[in-house]
Amino acid sequence: MNRPQQGFTLIELVMVIVIIGILAAIAIPKFTDLSGEANQAAVSGVAGALASASAVNYAARKAGSTAASTAALNNCPAAAGLLQGGLPTGYVITPVAATTFAVDAPQVCTVTHTTSTKTATFTAVGVL
Repeated sequence: MNRPQQGFTLIELVMVIVIIGILAAIAIPKFTDLSGEANQAAVSGVAGALASASAVNYAARKAGSTAASTAALNNCPAAAGLLQGGLPTGYVITPVAATTFAVDAPQVCTVTHTTSTKTATFTAVGVL
């Protein structure tokens, strides 16, 4: 009497293992070094927050507000004071060019994460 086949053959099992190995060899390098991209995204987020805070501060000061939530901005590192809670630890703000920070003129600044050395630029507008 012939019994129906049960289970998989050795060749089928070996082929599945080979396919899983190939997929793992391709996928693992994609996920192993995501820390660099995560650090860059964090720096870009801080730069975006600084640019937004600078724009809101500029608009408020131009509208005549001298509230405690606004600040005079006459250099790139002063932009750190515009963030609620201040600049996160491990970040440094520097000007891109060694030009003077003019009132009502945009200044390009760089924010750098000190441990990963990832950088991003943002534009701050000087206002007194």
